[in-house]
Amino acid sequence: MDDFACCKLEIFIPETHLEALRQALLEVGAGHIGNYDGCLSYSPVTSCWRPLAGTSPYLGSVGRFSIEPELKVEVACRREQVDETVEAVKRIHPYEEPVIHVIPLYRTGF
Repeated sequence: MDDFACCKLEIFIPETHLEALRQALLEVGAGHIGNYDGCLSYSPVTSCWRPLAGTSPYLGSVGRFSIEPELKVEVACRREQVDETVEAVKRIHPYEEPVIHVIPLYRTGF
């Protein structure tokens, strides 16, 4: 068995986009664990950023720090699904630069 056959994605997103994200993940098969699908978890976080010149921020103003509530969504997927899953997230995500962490899971299987 491949030691890193599975990954966890951490996606930071405004709460208003949670349902669209859930649907996008379901459509590409992320969050499928055993006899369950659509498995994910989310928790509230507070994020901060400062949009730089040349950006068109979804939230905030260029040159000013923003501090906003977001959700951190965590979902598992097979390593071979990572690219497709990240692209699905980017299609529905409102930010120019979405934060998507891909973390290999050691010896975790489905």
